[in-house]
Amino acid sequence: MATPLTDQEKRKQISIRGIVGVENVAELKKGFNRHLHFTLVKDRNIATPRDYYFALAHTVRDHLVGRWIRTQQFYYEVDPKRVYYLSLEFYMGRTLQNTMINLGLQNACDEAIYQLGLDMEELEEMEEDAGLGNGGLGRLAACFLDSMATLGLAAYGYGIRYEYGIFNQKIRDGWQVEEADDWLRHGNPWEKARPEYMLPVHFYGRVEETRAGPKWVDTQVVLAMPYDTPIPGYMNNTVNTMRLWSARAPNDFNLKDFNVGDYIQAVLDRNLAENISRVLYPNDNFFEGKELRLKQEYFVVAATLQDIIRRFKTTKKGVPGRTSFKSFPDKVAIQLNDTHPAMAIPELMRIFLDIEKIDWDTAWDLTTRTFAYTNHTVLPEALERWPVQLMEKLLPRHLQIIYQINQAHLDNIVALYPNDMDKLRKMSLIEEDGGKRVNMAHLCIVGSHAVNGVAEIHSNIIKTQVFRNFSELEPNKFQNKTNGITPRRWLLLCNPGLAELIAEAIGEDYVRDLDELQKLNDLVNDGTFIRDVSKVKQDNKVKFAQYLEKEYPVKINPASMFDVHVKRIHEYKRQLLNCLHIITMYNRIKMNPTAPFVPRTVIIGGKAAPGYHMAKMIIKLITSVADVVNNDPVVGNKLKVIFLENYRVSLAEKVIPATDLSEQISTAGTEASGTGNMKFMLNGALTIGTMDGANVEMAEEAGEENLFIFGMRVEDVAEMDKKGYDAMAYYKKIPELKQVMDQITSGFFSPKNPELFKDLTEMLFKYDRFKVFADFEAYVKCQEKVSKLYKVTFALQHLCKVFICLLLLFLIKKLLYISPFSICTVSNSLM
Repeated sequence: MATPLTDQEKRKQISIRGIVGVENVAELKKGFNRHLHFTLVKDRNIATPRDYYFALAHTVRDHLVGRWIRTQQFYYEVDPKRVYYLSLEFYMGRTLQNTMINLGLQNACDEAIYQLGLDMEELEEMEEDAGLGNGGLGRLAACFLDSMATLGLAAYGYGIRYEYGIFNQKIRDGWQVEEADDWLRHGNPWEKARPEYMLPVHFYGRVEETRAGPKWVDTQVVLAMPYDTPIPGYMNNTVNTMRLWSARAPNDFNLKDFNVGDYIQAVLDRNLAENISRVLYPNDNFFEGKELRLKQEYFVVAATLQDIIRRFKTTKKGVPGRTSFKSFPDKVAIQLNDTHPAMAIPELMRIFLDIEKIDWDTAWDLTTRTFAYTNHTVLPEALERWPVQLMEKLLPRHLQIIYQINQAHLDNIVALYPNDMDKLRKMSLIEEDGGKRVNMAHLCIVGSHAVNGVAEIHSNIIKTQVFRNFSELEPNKFQNKTNGITPRRWLLLCNPGLAELIAEAIGEDYVRDLDELQKLNDLVNDGTFIRDVSKVKQDNKVKFAQYLEKEYPVKINPASMFDVHVKRIHEYKRQLLNCLHIITMYNRIKMNPTAPFVPRTVIIGGKAAPGYHMAKMIIKLITSVADVVNNDPVVGNKLKVIFLENYRVSLAEKVIPATDLSEQISTAGTEASGTGNMKFMLNGALTIGTMDGANVEMAEEAGEENLFIFGMRVEDVAEMDKKGYDAMAYYKKIPELKQVMDQITSGFFSPKNPELFKDLTEMLFKYDRFKVFADFEAYVKCQEKVSKLYKVTFALQHLCKVFICLLLLFLIKKLLYISPFSICTVSNSLM
């Protein structure tokens, strides 16, 4: 049972979490009991904790509804330019606590639930994560929705309501095992179905040439049912909408094909249509060219564009609806979150040409002024290239339009660069090598007026390397928009102690504008403030250590350094480099058990794509090393290794505030941005990392001396690629690396199967694209600096977090890249 808040705790929390009024609490209790009775049809004798969660969620949602309706009415009356964020992923996590914070209801809800004799944390834990994304791309989309609502922008998120989200990861005998994420099995109190806005989406068929122009006929129709989720801004009464589409078969689906009376089979075959929104593809930075995936991509854009055009044509009562599309780009901005929604470009052209009967040149001008494209990766295996044969079968009219777009584009290239066939080949939307394929990134670039990378270094790479020819053709089209994170979820929600401490020191305006954090510079030498921040960090560590001990059979030392590496498991993110360092530390302890050693708890977590063999082997190696290290009495509590099972948004909210050292160690030039680095930094963790992604800008803002930067830079990697990377040379030159690799190869960590890690070791020696050995020595030396500094600060007044706190203050001098206002630059480029 929850303990009541003391007067001091209530006083501290008033500024950010809302005032606890007696009337508010009474109203919330009344709403809670009403929903328990009338919505859930339960009483307190038989209600379960999940029933109580649903009763609370519905009660909080009641406070959203009026604001939600008024926001949409306001947009209808004012008719602002609207931003439409198209994404195949929205990694939302949990909604309850975020909504309470943004509405200023959390304290009142805490008090109401306490008075009802219930435990708020227990109810919050009942909520399923909406795992409708894989990683950074989907989480960025979720953060943007929050930021746009907080800024009061008329913005909409559009995606797919996957019945099964990203899989639940179980670790069995050290191996990843996937379980279906049936996140909707208990229902979702935050969504509202809108069957009245159901829309048809067409597939297959053929193109018929008529006097009125091409006509797409004999298609198979699938219906798109919208489900709306409210997106509240922070304390501003704005509630925007995320609309997710679910596939439904029409009533006449396939029945005409069963004229022999097989009605049962006809109804069963409706699943073929409804499979479109059944499951999220669990791949991060990897393109899987399956027909179902292309169906998903077209399904979401076809339904969304019909919705956008309906809204564009509709005007307030008494004013005739729009019949001209001349003002379309002035009222509609569509942001493509990577290439997944790229089919929106030919789809909008099809609508303009075939349905609205607009001429080609006008339609193309309107289209390019409407779209902007965010690129999220430079890895070649992640870039989408759809076979022409598949597209011709599934979307024949769109392929015609893509060919026509490409022809006009190539004509332009020929005019500018006559006789340069190589440039023509490299810039074509249609690739001929290895079978005809449509390059979706090229389609996005040609069909958009703005293209952005998601960190300065990434944007420079796509301009100077990946899309250099396009950048030279239209240099002004290419921009940088460094990713951001929402400080509501990633500070107020997950680290209330630190959030309240900062609010007491400088006021609460920083919640909307992180530039306000510059005021903390005045407190850098304030011993009381430093001690308070230090205590918050230690309290977070103790709480997370308790969580770990409950979930894993390992005793955690809360005074140890919490060294955390959580993100998708991928070779380029180099969890392997971290694992080699763990073994190195283990070997050093074994060699000299009495030598001074700064205790560490190394925490690694993340999911591997189900078909990604090497990533699964990396998980198995980490868990095998953990088994050895954690059970060796010589090591004791000096070193512990935890593989966090089923890493997800709600688990990130627990581990990030407790972290001392944030691992951001990708090979330079491979991580587009990273947003985990910002979340850790905002919560007072030091960063050890390469000069990659947003680490570069963090180092620029804070001073490189305030981060632990190591290893090759982008130019060093390029130089090594030219001369060739020789892994064996590093193995022979570095004794500790040789020892570690010999242990793995000989079966030291897999005695029952010495050959277990053969694929992994062969990769490291023979075809490691991400050059783990090349950065090993620099990484280990940098980690020694980390330990040395941690040891020194630990000795100073026993305040082991002082330096971390100081670093937080250094880091937050400017930090526009983690501000909600980072979205402004995206939307302004479209306005």
